[in-house]
Amino acid sequence: MSAPVAQEELPILEAVVNIRNRLTALKKDRGEYIKASEVDSLYRAIVKQVTRLNEVRDDHTTYNNRLDTTLADVFNLLSLFFLTIGRTRECPATYSQIASMRQILDHMNESGIYNESDLAPFHRRLAELRQILQHDVESGKHPVGMIKLLERQLNDCENILRELLDSLAVLSPELIPIHERLVTIRRQLVALAAKEAARGAAANEASAHEPVIALPPVVRLQSEDDMPTPEGIPTPESFSTPIAESEAKTPTNESTPKAEIPPKEKDVLRVKAELKPLQEELRKIDSKRVDGKFLGPGGMVPASQAVCSSLLEECFDIVQEIRAQDESKNVASSLKPIYDRLSEIRKELESLVLTHRWSLRETDLWNYSLSLQEIDKMRVDGKFVDSEGNRPAGQYVLLYLLRRCYGLIYRLLSSSEPVSEELMPIANKLSTVKKCLNEVLKYGGPFSPRDLYPYQLALHQIDSMRKDGKFVGVDGTIPEGQGIVMAHLNECHELLEMLKESMQEDEDVEEDEEYTFDSSDDERSQE
Repeated sequence: MSAPVAQEELPILEAVVNIRNRLTALKKDRGEYIKASEVDSLYRAIVKQVTRLNEVRDDHTTYNNRLDTTLADVFNLLSLFFLTIGRTRECPATYSQIASMRQILDHMNESGIYNESDLAPFHRRLAELRQILQHDVESGKHPVGMIKLLERQLNDCENILRELLDSLAVLSPELIPIHERLVTIRRQLVALAAKEAARGAAANEASAHEPVIALPPVVRLQSEDDMPTPEGIPTPESFSTPIAESEAKTPTNESTPKAEIPPKEKDVLRVKAELKPLQEELRKIDSKRVDGKFLGPGGMVPASQAVCSSLLEECFDIVQEIRAQDESKNVASSLKPIYDRLSEIRKELESLVLTHRWSLRETDLWNYSLSLQEIDKMRVDGKFVDSEGNRPAGQYVLLYLLRRCYGLIYRLLSSSEPVSEELMPIANKLSTVKKCLNEVLKYGGPFSPRDLYPYQLALHQIDSMRKDGKFVGVDGTIPEGQGIVMAHLNECHELLEMLKESMQEDEDVEEDEEYTFDSSDDERSQE
């Protein structure tokens, strides 16, 4: 529970809440592009309040009240705004990425399911963010208070990462391959449980709404035996009528059609087929233990037995949970609303991963982050509980979906380009034109000037948008990302010139061939 806000901090809280409301209203406005001037104005306003707060607080005391949580919301939103306007290489833009990374690392630390290859991308990204912060320190572009805040956030992430790496360091070399394989198997098992839960939910929903259609008794459903032969020619029996078919049956032939397997039973069989190899591999790993311990060369007992043994037992627990699932699949009815919400968020985020260049405004991720934080806070001692305080079945599935959503948000934040929202349509169009021109150049001609006209027209339209060599925004400002867009534009012009040159070379070759052919004809006529 957060501490009460001190009396001297109340005016600051009121001002910060007002700034958050203005940011939220600006985020909801989809009628026009976000202006860098508005973001800068709100940024200066929040920096002013942070300066006031530092004057009334002690640097050596840790605070956690409503003002701190509201400040975190404001900085997170501001960070998304900086990404939206393309200023991704400035320290305020790193706040949301650091916060997202912190959530993922906390969940990794909680679950204990990770290896060095999982941690390597975070180590590299933290180093990149540290460079951005160092550059802003040297340039003096941002106030000292903001730099200190981000340094503290970065240090916290690096400390968690160091703890995770240290926990892997205790693994003996003999157990590292086993540990890495167990981590992979556990992820496959949890993904299988989540996938089957989704199938079960879809099957239950379909069966609840599917109308029952009664077939006439003389009509037989087409089975695989009635399908065309491999050569594509139907057999004569496939043209027979139901009555003639029944009369032609002999005691040696089947008089009843093959029973079709219901969809739910197919799902069960599919689960067993996917689960069987994982289960057999777990048994092979378990068979390597002697008296419950993994042995090294010469019968020695390597250190860090507990890590691998607990991970192996957890994998067996997940296998039992998947095998024991009933028609309602892994998720208990009391947790179904949470499962549905997480599934919906995951589906929307996966869609954004595919289309983010065209449809994502980074500030849209704020709502997803807020929803995930609310769901995460519902856990008690790391588990979801029902109204009676029990821990229903389906914990692995929900935690998998929650962590998957956190990972998707981090992926979207990390892939944000240093191009403003206003220039992104131009950048996307140039990217498409460049891909098309590369394909045309790759496969070659022959082609005519008419074939190149659409590309020339597209580049001419983009060129005409520039004023004094710059792309200017609606409000007359110069949006971020000029260098990237101009690089794309120049590359497109170069590709177009290369195509024109190759087209000219083809025409010269054709003229030479015609000239040679005409000369030979003249010589024959003279003879």
